[in-house]
Amino acid sequence: METSKRTAKGGIISKMQWTAGIIFAFAVIAVALISSFEIAMYSDFDFYEKEYEKYDVLSELDMTMEDTMYVTREMMSYLRGDREELSVITTVEGREQDFFNGQDRFHMGEVKELFIGGLNIRAGACAAGVLCLIFLLVTGADIKSLLPKSYWIAVGISAGAAAVIGIASLVDFNAVFVRFHHIFFDNDLWIFDPAEDYMIRMLPEGLFYDFVMRIGGFFLVMLAALLLLSILPAAVSKIRKKQYD
Repeated sequence: METSKRTAKGGIISKMQWTAGIIFAFAVIAVALISSFEIAMYSDFDFYEKEYEKYDVLSELDMTMEDTMYVTREMMSYLRGDREELSVITTVEGREQDFFNGQDRFHMGEVKELFIGGLNIRAGACAAGVLCLIFLLVTGADIKSLLPKSYWIAVGISAGAAAVIGIASLVDFNAVFVRFHHIFFDNDLWIFDPAEDYMIRMLPEGLFYDFVMRIGGFFLVMLAALLLLSILPAAVSKIRKKQYD
């Protein structure tokens, strides 16, 4: 009777350990994904300059690159919460004026909430990952075996989802772009008239496509690096075993 109780208890703990391992793995992937967004958008502002040249943004706005990059940096600071109001006075079409209008401010306010929400999710994922790791250590889990297997499961699911989005974007990016906005916004104020709005001229759809590909590239590199790390312990153990045999 006592033995069966111990067996049952051991089974419950084992399931909890696997659950904690899977949560840890998805937490790591969430951190990698959100970090990919941040790195792609903030690590290299020269990328923006190349995109503006690629899509002839300066001619569309009748602005200098210096002024356009000034607007860009201020806009990106706003999205991170580093400035309260999205209002940037610059020279556009030969006149000194506010680059952003009321519709821009409303929509970018919603985008800011999404972005900061993503940063909060990353912080929460970090906390969840640490708690799961502590639980695994306290319960004596075989971390060297459990965590790599948990990551392989999580990365398989995540890579599958990323592949679906990636293929859909390659086939019809506009449809994916529109679907994204329908999911995350409950209004149509994300639809801008290029004839009336400077921001949409600065940020054409092609630029968003290039950023999605850039984010996807960073994310895949992180997944691959983590996959390599997850394989490493088993590979090292196998090499050592051969040496002793």
